[in-house]
Amino acid sequence: MRRKKIDCVIRYDTNVRILNCKTVTKHQKIYKTTKLILFVSLMLLLVGYSQARMSYDADKVSLLLSQSEHMLYVKKGDFIVKSYKVALGSGGRGGKIREGDARTPVGQYLITEVRDSDRFHLFMGINYPNIKDAKRALTDKLITRSDYRAVLDAHIFGRKPPQDLILGGAIGIHGIGTETEKKINIHQNIDWTEGCIALRNDEVEELSRYVSVGTEINIVE
Repeated sequence: MRRKKIDCVIRYDTNVRILNCKTVTKHQKIYKTTKLILFVSLMLLLVGYSQARMSYDADKVSLLLSQSEHMLYVKKGDFIVKSYKVALGSGGRGGKIREGDARTPVGQYLITEVRDSDRFHLFMGINYPNIKDAKRALTDKLITRSDYRAVLDAHIFGRKPPQDLILGGAIGIHGIGTETEKKINIHQNIDWTEGCIALRNDEVEELSRYVSVGTEINIVE
């Protein structure tokens, strides 16, 4: 009788071990399968996001201004779809430093407005000064720390930066106003603006169909 009990206990323990082993194996398979499904799903999401991002970047419109070439390029992704000969600030190249220097800024900016203008036919403002402009001016002691903070806050919260600082303001892309033979001749041969980027009226109208508030413009020397 004692042997039977022992034998029975041994078989019971063995069965329990086998049952537990099978249960663990089954759980492991479910766990591995779930991990695989999650991994594949994540990869598909990443691929989809990457393709969507590539598609978005390919259609994204941006502007590139080369001061040395006097050319404004309209880009969709990496491709140039339009280009315009432009007139710049009469103060020469090198980037705007302060109000009244008649220089066109150098750096990365955003279009902040597109509006009609009695003086220039059409005006597209940019968010000059940017943070780099303000930081340089602070280092050179042209502005106060409070002024710098005002520019920084404007860019952080998507507002137009202060336009009444010593850095100057009211910079943008515009037409030439009422077109006369004299004005067209001046526009085609010299830099005549106070720091803005000037195109012929029909050109600035065409440009306005490509851009909107938030369009990036990169200005290089």
